[in-house]
Amino acid sequence: MIAKGKAFVYGNNVDTDVIIPARYLNNADPSALASHCMEDIDENFAKEVEKGDVILAGKNFGCGSSREHAPLAIKTTGASCVIAESFARIFYRNAINIGLPILECEGAVKEAKRGDLLEVDFSGGTIVNKTQQKTYQTNPFPPFIQSIIDQDGLVGKVQKEIAAKKG
Repeated sequence: MIAKGKAFVYGNNVDTDVIIPARYLNNADPSALASHCMEDIDENFAKEVEKGDVILAGKNFGCGSSREHAPLAIKTTGASCVIAESFARIFYRNAINIGLPILECEGAVKEAKRGDLLEVDFSGGTIVNKTQQKTYQTNPFPPFIQSIIDQDGLVGKVQKEIAAKKG
């Protein structure tokens, strides 16, 4: 799987309350959540993000509460993935569970600028900054994790496995 899009770059400790502010959690509609994604640190993100775009951030992305709304809001904006120096453990797990690809790559994060055109090869673990003509290598997902992402998350994977057994 390869994603292509422009970079949205943020700093360290982007917490789940910044990704989707708690004041919007009374609405379970993923599109409504996406319309407020990142607005407390980037009021234009939800208006500017396009399908395939990439969020890059520093250390400890997704820290804070364990709510699944944060990766869901990001995924629903159309962003193809998040690349960070590191992720909060529970955010990492929640992202995989809903099928949002996330990668750790310090070099790609430190050198990227907002608007850079990126190409991300998840199976090969390659991140290419087309704007800067630089390539970075990170660890690709293990096959089991990649299969969860490919099937739109853990629920999608289990539903397909059950259907296959019934079939």
